[in-house]
Amino acid sequence: MAPTTNAEAMKERTKHFALQIIRLCRSLPPSQESRIIARQLLRSATSVAANYRAVCRARSTPDFISKLGIVLEEADESLFWLELLVDAGLAHSDRVRLPLEEANELVSIFVASLRTVKGVQSTI
Repeated sequence: MAPTTNAEAMKERTKHFALQIIRLCRSLPPSQESRIIARQLLRSATSVAANYRAVCRARSTPDFISKLGIVLEEADESLFWLELLVDAGLAHSDRVRLPLEEANELVSIFVASLRTVKGVQSTI
């Protein structure tokens, strides 16, 4: 069934991102470094999806801003761990390209959303 709203579409998109990261982490070499970074990446990427669901249940504009700020932080942290995997030579850049692009896009979307809602709030 197709998502019916932008919020529903973003719930699906963030969940898909978490699943991409789960698959990526399963493919990492079995080293201590990989395990540590994978644990951090799994935590932040799955948090993007889980916390976005909380954004959709925000009870006020300040609550929305606060929760969306957490989502942005987690998406940006996921971006960091993905870059670190490549820079440390633990994952080939081709394998990380799609999740990295998606993390960048999600960060951009959440930054724009926060700017919009803060702009709207300041005019009220």
